[in-house]
Amino acid sequence: METISSPGLMQNAALARKGEGKLIAFVPTMGYLHQGHLSLIRAARKAGDVLAVSIFVNPSQFGPTEDLGAYPRDLQRDLGLLQDEGVDLVFTPGEKDIYPDGYSTWVEEERFSRPLCGAARPGHFRGVATVVLKLFNLVQPDTAFFGQKDYQQALVISKMVEDLNLPVTIEVCPIVREKDGLALSSRNKYLSPEERAQAPCLFAALNLAEKMTAAGELDTSRLIQAMRGLIESEPDARIDYVSILEAENLEPIETIKGPAVAALAVFIGTTRLIDNAILSPPA
Repeated sequence: METISSPGLMQNAALARKGEGKLIAFVPTMGYLHQGHLSLIRAARKAGDVLAVSIFVNPSQFGPTEDLGAYPRDLQRDLGLLQDEGVDLVFTPGEKDIYPDGYSTWVEEERFSRPLCGAARPGHFRGVATVVLKLFNLVQPDTAFFGQKDYQQALVISKMVEDLNLPVTIEVCPIVREKDGLALSSRNKYLSPEERAQAPCLFAALNLAEKMTAAGELDTSRLIQAMRGLIESEPDARIDYVSILEAENLEPIETIKGPAVAALAVFIGTTRLIDNAILSPPA
């Protein structure tokens, strides 16, 4: 496994392998790896000749009051996990490597980035799109892997790839969950034992919406009301948003007529968790 921190050396290593006719599969991460990340890495292993992973906590996607300084980091642990998974290239740049002094160029997707986390976290997706485009330019992937937990992020990146004619295929892999349904996230580390016991309310709310939809309830206001009621029954839960939107384009809907995404952002204590599920009308 080769670990590289310099953007120039990373790009040279990627171009050298491309010159040999090798396909590069890529998983971008912010580190503190868990089984969700490893599921992406295992999927990527099957998709290319060279498996590349980046570890970079991207400051430009954090707001001024968010948890950049506290975001969990353990590079040596992460490198050990990547070694065990047979990763070929690991890119570990520093902040100044990605955003040198005088940096002033940004990428903005203006459709899919507007609702949900885009409304709740202004500037977040500008930071995401910018860093992902830079990583794509440096790692030169043929295929890049993202998780469905970050549903909106995957849509934004897919749209960027389409609009900017990037030669990258985007693969979105299923959410990996704990036994009680909590979606795996590096931020789960922040939860106290009492908060951790309440956190599965997001998954329970999504399950409720799926069951109601399967039974024929297609009115999104009633589905949202039911999900909110379940979440609000937990003492430490504070809803950021509960929404049901068109799955393909994140447009608002009043009635589910085709695939829709139920998307949640909920603070459990001070920890913001997100989750989602696809809802479809009965056949």
